[in-house]
Amino acid sequence: MSRPFRKARHDVDPDFFLAEAAGLRWLADAGAPVVEVLAVTRDSIELSRLDTARPTVEAARRFGAALARTHDAGAPRFGSPPDGYRGEQFIGERPLSSTEHDTWGAFYSAERVLPYLRPALDAGNLTAADDADVRAACGLIAAGVFDDSEPPARLHGDLWSGNVMWTPEGVVMIDPAAHGGHRETDLAMLALFGCPLLDDIIEGYRTEHPPAAGREQRIPLHQLHPLAVHAAGHGPSYGAALGRAARSTLTLADRA
Repeated sequence: MSRPFRKARHDVDPDFFLAEAAGLRWLADAGAPVVEVLAVTRDSIELSRLDTARPTVEAARRFGAALARTHDAGAPRFGSPPDGYRGEQFIGERPLSSTEHDTWGAFYSAERVLPYLRPALDAGNLTAADDADVRAACGLIAAGVFDDSEPPARLHGDLWSGNVMWTPEGVVMIDPAAHGGHRETDLAMLALFGCPLLDDIIEGYRTEHPPAAGREQRIPLHQLHPLAVHAAGHGPSYGAALGRAARSTLTLADRA
């Protein structure tokens, strides 16, 4: 048996590792392929050690199907944290709101995009013009322009390619920011940073829950959240990308 993979830090919020463990367990309850939590304290977490393997079409399609089933497991409301968890939430090391809403647009604009704009402006990573465009897009989102009949999905919440581990047993997800949200947000984040075999992942997803028509056109809308998070701390290129995504969202609203 291999040694556990242990992460330990004393410079993070006391809930930092507890939130990670709660998210992984909540996703696992839905049958998601996530790394197993072996132990957790306020300054460390122990996880099963993962071996790596090359991506394959079969693994990609199995992962897509499993992700769809995980989303279908649902959440009580938009913004809901993992069941039974009442601590702070995080995406990376940034705070992640657990304020709950009945509608996706109100939740997404207020809790997933707007909170990261001031830090991005203060860091010099977001221009005033791009900030104005993002806020205009958020106004339309909050008004329900993009709301649909989808119930809250059980999201990984930080599903960029670095959190998709290819192992001999298939894909295993790590480092979630798990919450109730819209299923297309996880899919859009996979697209944002170039996940391998994404078309095959989507094909596998389709076998369990076909995405709604027009999903590809809504990708910029659902990328506003990860781009805003990155603009808050990872450089002006993300602020520029956030502005472009906002303008694409405004154009999409004009066509709605």
